[in-house]
Amino acid sequence: MNEGARLRMGHIFSEDGRAVVVAADHGAIAGPLKGIESPVELVRLCARGGADAILAHKGFVRTGMEGWERGLGLILRVSGGFTTLGGRFEEELLCGAEDALFWGADAAAVTVKFGHTREGEFIRAAARLVSACDRRGLPVMIEAMAFEEGRQSVRADALAVALRAAEELGAAFIKAPMPEKIEDFARAACGSHVPILLLGGERRDSLRTLFDDIARALERGASGIAMGRNIWGHPDALGVLKGVVGLVHGGWEVEKALSALNLG
Repeated sequence: MNEGARLRMGHIFSEDGRAVVVAADHGAIAGPLKGIESPVELVRLCARGGADAILAHKGFVRTGMEGWERGLGLILRVSGGFTTLGGRFEEELLCGAEDALFWGADAAAVTVKFGHTREGEFIRAAARLVSACDRRGLPVMIEAMAFEEGRQSVRADALAVALRAAEELGAAFIKAPMPEKIEDFARAACGSHVPILLLGGERRDSLRTLFDDIARALERGASGIAMGRNIWGHPDALGVLKGVVGLVHGGWEVEKALSALNLG
């Protein structure tokens, strides 16, 4: 990793080697979900809550720019190409390394669905992106998903294949689903040597369970969280974000993280 890439990684990962990334790229797929209707307000919330970076598409960056503060990193989503209206949920590259640099990104993000029927296409697209970004000192985050028998899998052994394959493609860091059992995170990540950020997934009913999963994943080697709906989809989004930041960077216990909430 050259000096430029190392500097950009430092805009995402704190000195403790961990990161809290707020995923705000959902609008391109599902429209104006509650919590992301106003990009500028969400950017301001991320800055107030202590997030390290935001994962977003170009349109979100443009609309939210007024709220962006020094020190808040940007991971630009460069893949997508589907909506909930079509329902196919298959990836295409929408832009590339030059676009990410033009938009001031600290990293580019691409999803690879390993085991999918279009696996080869996804891998080749990601490999081309990584090569182009490497030449420009731009890190790439690969969102590594595992598929088995046509369905997404969160089995530890399947995730282990996807995570190592993403690293082999040249990912500087990886965004990955939580394994079926959080205790299996170490097994899923056993062959990986780059930072792994766990995504939050579907909105959780229990914040206690979510915070407990985050804490246990961190104990087992996760480098942080890349989470969207479980933060901005909550009535006290700022409190949830502060709780997550405390877990990731402050070494908080779950009870202390829950105390950051204001649900009265």
